[in-house]
Amino acid sequence: MNRLRFLGFLLLLALTLAALAQRRRGGGRPGFSDGPDSVRTAREIPSNSTGTPTWTNAPGFEHDVFTFARIRYDRTGYGWGGGWATDLPDSDLNLSFRLQQLTSMKVDPDARWFRLTAPDLRHYPFIYIVEPGGLSLSPPEILALREYLHNGGFLWLDDFWGEEEWENCADVMSQVLPNRAFTELSLDHPLYRCVFDIKAKYQVPAVNIGSASRYTGVTWESRPSDTRQVHHRAIFDERDRLMVFATHNTDNGDGWEREGEDDYYFREFSEKTAYPLAINVLYYIMTH
Repeated sequence: MNRLRFLGFLLLLALTLAALAQRRRGGGRPGFSDGPDSVRTAREIPSNSTGTPTWTNAPGFEHDVFTFARIRYDRTGYGWGGGWATDLPDSDLNLSFRLQQLTSMKVDPDARWFRLTAPDLRHYPFIYIVEPGGLSLSPPEILALREYLHNGGFLWLDDFWGEEEWENCADVMSQVLPNRAFTELSLDHPLYRCVFDIKAKYQVPAVNIGSASRYTGVTWESRPSDTRQVHHRAIFDERDRLMVFATHNTDNGDGWEREGEDDYYFREFSEKTAYPLAINVLYYIMTH
């Protein structure tokens, strides 16, 4: 029994180190050489994971659809991950496909990424920032994000772990919205009931940790003392509109990106948690 426990510990250690290495690599393609305000599309680069089907929308309505929009940003010294390009392009494309497949929404088969200072930002009601534990924004970007949120935009912050990364993210957002603070979103909020009935704040791990969790029971990254508990925190405006949603100590992006790589991971984390939460979030913000 002691030998089995020791082997299990070694397996968990190896998987944790692999997950940290993957986060350092970023799982995406950082370092693009395009201009600071240019818009790029996810299908410009090849799939890292499983590939995603494409589709067409009715002629004349190509722009009257939901489009997944990801934000490019510079990094601080905080955080282990690879920054803004983590899980690109598959997380963005797979979520877009599942929205098209499972809801009545008309969805763009491509996704976009751009800087907060891009003039086109105002055309996208939803933006996504991954690994905000290392987020750094310039004064013009802080102003652009503040104007975007005050004008009706919505921001999802996802995939960051531990208190140090949380404090960096919260500090940046306090500069963006100095008169607003994060609050823990209660499970009785209508967001959790609008499509799927979500009863708990479940954790989505990186794919290798998630695949092994059937044996280890571990779904958190790094230190369990400050990464084991999942938080869903929100910022509301003066009219009680949800402006910012932060999913801390969980990795929904991997749940979207890695859905086809391991059947257990898909069933336990993509199908049960990452997709239902995303569909509820997007349905709620598009109808409220």
